[in-house]
Amino acid sequence: MYRTLQIGLIAVLLIAVLAIPGGCTWATEGEDGTTSGNSIWVMLAFFVVLIALFYFVMVRPQQKRQKEHQQMMEELQRGDKVMTAGGIYGTIESISEDSVVIKVESGATLRVARNSVVGRREM
Repeated sequence: MYRTLQIGLIAVLLIAVLAIPGGCTWATEGEDGTTSGNSIWVMLAFFVVLIALFYFVMVRPQQKRQKEHQQMMEELQRGDKVMTAGGIYGTIESISEDSVVIKVESGATLRVARNSVVGRREM
């Protein structure tokens, strides 16, 4: 998801760099005294709306998921039933600062990185 965000923001910046100089001109006065031309403010408003849309569609939900995962990681305790990023289900036997020992169904124990625990589950 983070990679998609980077590509999206690069695309928006590229569009902004290419569109503003080519598509926007300052208002000029014609021979009959009227003003004509595109306003740069309209284009800037478009990009502000586009960036706000990217924020609310991509950045904000990712930050929310990251905050929920961090909170879940802090609340882990012995006996919790968890699933790892690799799809391993087990029960937490012990927790250290950077790793977790889980006991799987066969009785074997595995030490995995604490960040690889993706969620709790109910058995």
